[in-house]
Amino acid sequence: MASVASVRILSPLPPRRSPTPTYVKGTFCRCRSISSSEKTPSDRTTRDAFRVDCGDLDLQESFRTYEDEANKFRITIPGDWSVGAGEADGIKSVTAFYPEGASDSNVSVVITGLGPDFTRLESFGSVDAFAESLVTGLDRSWRRPPGVAAKLINSRAANGLYYIEYTLQNLGERRRHLLSVIGMASNGWYNRLYTVTGQFMEDESDKYRSQIEKVVSSFRLI
Repeated sequence: MASVASVRILSPLPPRRSPTPTYVKGTFCRCRSISSSEKTPSDRTTRDAFRVDCGDLDLQESFRTYEDEANKFRITIPGDWSVGAGEADGIKSVTAFYPEGASDSNVSVVITGLGPDFTRLESFGSVDAFAESLVTGLDRSWRRPPGVAAKLINSRAANGLYYIEYTLQNLGERRRHLLSVIGMASNGWYNRLYTVTGQFMEDESDKYRSQIEKVVSSFRLI
């Protein structure tokens, strides 16, 4: 199974002025409020997944939509967040969104290529099996001395995507809370796995959780 365990972006790369083939070219537009009559069933299901709905974003928070036409996704972020893009071994694209001065709180979109055996998201198994495999693969609390402790909070499938919520904590350190959305799409030549991961430290939940939830929940393949 393709790994989604290493999608933490703690130090996003700054965007470059001259795009290269691996640079994510994106455009921004304002996010408008959506009335209840306009909301689609998928919008309502997404709110069930992470308890928020992009259509209900408070415009006073100055959210904006980042749309990546090359990689066919869009995501809504706070207006004062920065964007970084880069590449890593075995990864086709990495785009990070983060508030200034808060390197432990961010959202990343990681795109990796898949083999021909993976034709749809269910090729990885059900969302529950996928989530269990992810968290079990991260957990090292059974070691002596104990390593990182991973705990699954919730998992569900909606809108053709997998939604997973879990925590990570090293012994004696603060607990890290993660919200992930997993999706799959083809670029016309091969299938690609999209892993969206939002993270914040649990003791900063009041400050960042709402924003992280809104950003992660707003992710859409286009």
